[in-house]
Amino acid sequence: MTAIDAATGTEALLGELEASAQRHQVPFDGGHASWRRFGAGPALVLLHGGHGSWLHWARNIPALAAGHTVWVPDLPGFGESSQPSAPSLEGLVEATVATLDALIGEGTPVMLVGFSFGGLVAAAVAARRGAVSKLALLGPAGHGGVRRPRGELRSWRDAAQSGDAAALNEVMRHNLAMHMLHEPADALGLHIHRQSCLATRFRSKAISRAGGLTGWLGHHAGPLLLIWGEHDVTAEPAQAGRAVVEACAPQQACQVQIVAGAGHWVQYERAETVNPLLLAWLADSSKT
Repeated sequence: MTAIDAATGTEALLGELEASAQRHQVPFDGGHASWRRFGAGPALVLLHGGHGSWLHWARNIPALAAGHTVWVPDLPGFGESSQPSAPSLEGLVEATVATLDALIGEGTPVMLVGFSFGGLVAAAVAARRGAVSKLALLGPAGHGGVRRPRGELRSWRDAAQSGDAAALNEVMRHNLAMHMLHEPADALGLHIHRQSCLATRFRSKAISRAGGLTGWLGHHAGPLLLIWGEHDVTAEPAQAGRAVVEACAPQQACQVQIVAGAGHWVQYERAETVNPLLLAWLADSSKT
């Protein structure tokens, strides 16, 4: 496949996904949040990671929307959404909860899935909002445990400012290999990462590494699913999973899954494994 063919295929796939969405611009104090709605059924909210956007879920939305009303935001300070009035986790969570409640109603039960920084946000949203029947965290930030860096990330801003598209793509490919994916990036993954990075204004790195995940999870009594890619560089999955499970209440249903052959962006790299795993767990009436 040529670079032109790959680009055309990526544009077509994302165009179809965008065409299936209902878009909502929802105001919050000092700005607005961009939300997309897909499908029909029980409410399922997906929260993306740092330097991300709703497109972190591009390979998951169609499968999940077959039986759910899937709500996917650009979190405040990312993508098409305004910065939160306070540049903090609490400010971002307040804006996310306010705009979600404006869309579906305060106290309406939801199932909530968060990836990376969005996993930490999801835990905080569940604590702040309540009415979260099930919570799934994929490669969550804030665990405070061991990291396994594969190599140094490179700054992409100079290439972006210079307008050198080839140089920018080279840096993005490198960073995807160092941080996000175990296998080389395809055209779609590169496009999503580049577009999402360029649109990011919220600084999440320090928040992600400051810990605090188990503290937020202490306010969630419902079922909890944790998923890590086998090669996730942001954690040692077995160790991080044990630490979170040990912090769960004795009566709480906590489950850890490690997905073989996947890096940090597990739901993208192994969508064929993660999609049925999530669907089965979400449908399991014993996990309520």
